[in-house]
Amino acid sequence: MGKNLTSRNEDYSKWYNELVVKADLAENSGVRGCMVIKPYGFAIWEKMQAQLDRMFKETGHENAYFPLFIPKSYLSKEASHVEGFAKECAVVTHYRLKNAEDGSGIVVDEDAKLEEELIVRPTSETIIWDTYRKWIQSYRDLPIMVNQWANVVRWEMRTRLFLRTAEFLWQEGHTAHATRKEAMEEAEQMMHVYAEFAESYMGVPVIKGTKTASERFAGAEETFCIEALMQDGKALQAGTSHFLGQNFAKAFDVKFATKEGSQDYVWATSWGVSTRLMGALIMTHSDDNGLVLPPKLAPIQVVIVPIYKGMEQLDVIAEKVEPVVKSLRAKGISVKFDKRDTHKPGFKFNEYELKGVPIRLAVGQRDLENGTFEVARRDTLEKESISADEIVPKVERLLEDIQMNIYDRALNFRENHITPVDSYEAFKRVLEDKGGFVSAHWDGTMQTEERIKNETKATIRCIPFPAENEEGTCMVTGKPSIQRVLFAKAY
Repeated sequence: MGKNLTSRNEDYSKWYNELVVKADLAENSGVRGCMVIKPYGFAIWEKMQAQLDRMFKETGHENAYFPLFIPKSYLSKEASHVEGFAKECAVVTHYRLKNAEDGSGIVVDEDAKLEEELIVRPTSETIIWDTYRKWIQSYRDLPIMVNQWANVVRWEMRTRLFLRTAEFLWQEGHTAHATRKEAMEEAEQMMHVYAEFAESYMGVPVIKGTKTASERFAGAEETFCIEALMQDGKALQAGTSHFLGQNFAKAFDVKFATKEGSQDYVWATSWGVSTRLMGALIMTHSDDNGLVLPPKLAPIQVVIVPIYKGMEQLDVIAEKVEPVVKSLRAKGISVKFDKRDTHKPGFKFNEYELKGVPIRLAVGQRDLENGTFEVARRDTLEKESISADEIVPKVERLLEDIQMNIYDRALNFRENHITPVDSYEAFKRVLEDKGGFVSAHWDGTMQTEERIKNETKATIRCIPFPAENEEGTCMVTGKPSIQRVLFAKAY
């Protein structure tokens, strides 16, 4: 199976697009801007989803489901929210089709116009807060800790598989609290949950921080984020958590009776990660040979490829392999024994290397005679011969080592691509020649932020959290600054 991938150095964007398709993760669909997530890609997403869901439930959240359609009037109730999403909304205007009178096909029935247009959800704050008004009367009804696994639509003209599509899968948490303090703690907590997932399971190091006012979620008072760095030196926003204050409660008149007997508006948060994490996973670890998957999220952690001549020899190998498969599965390790006689071992080696399977075991006639397996690890491509008696503990150790190694490799790359600068000229030079995160002083104004973005295409990815005060002067205006912020070009 020839991979024939464009190298990352030659054309990183082309390498990414080819890898997503050739590794059977996803493909473009017949609907412009939308993707088909294929079984192998969806298996990775399912493992992400399952782990995140456990983490959400461990922090007291419950799953629910809300409508896909949102009345247009709901979206207009929170001014900054509608302004932030208006240009991305898909709108349903009619509820029926009919056959064209000239027989040319199906057309929209003009008499079936909706009294009020419906928005296909770009996010669910408005429909959820309209619902919460019915759920909340007293402080005894709080907090509400709800998460939703769903799809959303944000109309995109320039799309890229997983990174930016018109429809994508995600989770969105929406919580309601009696106090500002509780809501702020919730928003911070979820930033830390996302960071733990990214680092401990995806093997992706992230920087935690807050967004500037211009980069915040529409309708939020504060946005917490985790930012990751891809191998091409561009940043990727991997998750966000928003402190919404009382904005949505006031927009939808969600009040509660306090312990003291007065009426107050509820405090809110929302937070989410999406299938964009698949893009982060691919671009952080993979190489010119294909995917490199962290063992904790790999659908197949170990593949066993038999090398044989004739079905009789395959039967002998299968007899030797069967107890190994059982022992590995008993340890919770996912194993595939590829007995297909339609493909040669060399094809299978290439296929599983392309698909990022962390460990490959090969066994042939010589291995049978020696009582060994050939063990190959995907992250380093190193091979060694291991006794059959040692294979299970060896695989366990290797999976742990691969998980740590790919994280350490990504962390070293990121640390080597955080560059402090003190002048605007140095800033431009680093962006052009090196890329990555650039740590610089900024005067805190939207005008300067916008100027930098227009002149360099770099944005402030985050104000690192917790803040490390370091007084200085803005690299552009020379005005006072109390700390450095991280800039980068981003996806």
